[in-house]
Amino acid sequence: MLKKQLRGISSLLSSISLIGVCVGMTSTLLSLRATIEDFGTLVTGFIMSAYFIGYLFGSTRAPKDIRRVGYIRSFGGLAALAAASVLVQAIWIDPVVWFVMRFVTGFAISGIFVIVESWLNTMADNKSRGTLLSIYLVIIYSGLIAGQLILGVADPGGFIAFAIVVLLINLALIPILVSVTVEPTTHENRKVPVRMLLNTVPLGVINAFIMQACYAMFYGIGPMYASYIGLSVVQITFFMSAFIVGGLISQTPFGLLSDRIDRRIVIAICAAGGTASAIMLAQLGAGNALLIYLVVAILGAFILPLYSLGMAHTNDYLEKDQMVGATGAIIKIGGAGSIIGAPAVAALMQFGAINYFFLLLGGLTAFVGCYALYRITRRAKAEEQLHSNFAILAPSQTSDELLTSMAEEAPDEEDDTEEEVDGSAVLKR
Repeated sequence: MLKKQLRGISSLLSSISLIGVCVGMTSTLLSLRATIEDFGTLVTGFIMSAYFIGYLFGSTRAPKDIRRVGYIRSFGGLAALAAASVLVQAIWIDPVVWFVMRFVTGFAISGIFVIVESWLNTMADNKSRGTLLSIYLVIIYSGLIAGQLILGVADPGGFIAFAIVVLLINLALIPILVSVTVEPTTHENRKVPVRMLLNTVPLGVINAFIMQACYAMFYGIGPMYASYIGLSVVQITFFMSAFIVGGLISQTPFGLLSDRIDRRIVIAICAAGGTASAIMLAQLGAGNALLIYLVVAILGAFILPLYSLGMAHTNDYLEKDQMVGATGAIIKIGGAGSIIGAPAVAALMQFGAINYFFLLLGGLTAFVGCYALYRITRRAKAEEQLHSNFAILAPSQTSDELLTSMAEEAPDEEDDTEEEVDGSAVLKR
């Protein structure tokens, strides 16, 4: 069943792998270029946070775009928007312009992830969800690693690195636009407010908020931290790549394990390992570069799976028609955490608290682990809930699900409904 599902979405996964390359490359590229341009730590932190502000807004807008034009067209439009925003940053080196364009990039990338993750979540059942999301994230992390390695041979002070990002985003459009692609065929989706998720699956909400804050800290400020402790540009690319390689290796094993035992136990294990490795990294300097690579890979192995584990845990307690809405809500929650993460750490570094970078990250993961253990004492493990299969559809403007998307309609819109008249259904406005 899993192989059949993967074959049906192979073009989608091909496209998102290239998007992953661009996301990984852009974050480190801008952080290093801001250092070269002497923007300052605090200014750079706010520029990086703009990405996550856009991410927050994009998660709200994406379901409405899906409803109007479909998954495939929404993906294409958002990818084109992301490419344009990166190109503007290459042309116009200015903190204000970069802040605005990072907002636009975050908006577009968030929408793309809502499309992809809701697509995957809806097609999975509780027996395969953790595995499927882990495979998806393995593909993402492979792209992130490739992006770091490309940056290692492309000068962050020039135009070529930006041009590569724009080229890859455009290439990402080809697989999904020219292939026959699977789209969900459920008939109704419900809006899922954040308050409802907090009441129903509080661990999923807290995990998304805290872990996305941690990811924003590492991806946004990590290259600057590595530069501060004395690593070279090439060493920084290895530093960032090692983190992602660790997550790449561990995603599938932890995903498979979480499909067999209580996911909250796996979340607690990952959080504990992340805390221990973060504390160790806080003690290391540039003279121990190889040891830093090893420990940062262990850190990635433990904390990068936490997002997919939390997403799978959240969907375990939801009905099928809530999953599209829940995906948008979780990304929105994570976006809020990301907005706080990068500027908070940048402010600490600006005022000399550089040594607290990894200690703060370790403290946050420790909280997630402790809360996961607490939730085990408050609620039983989710029961298995099998969901319907999906039909293969040719690329089209809409599907049944999109016509009943969870996005709220504008005040001037009205629904088409059917009513029975003398035994036959007629359409009325």
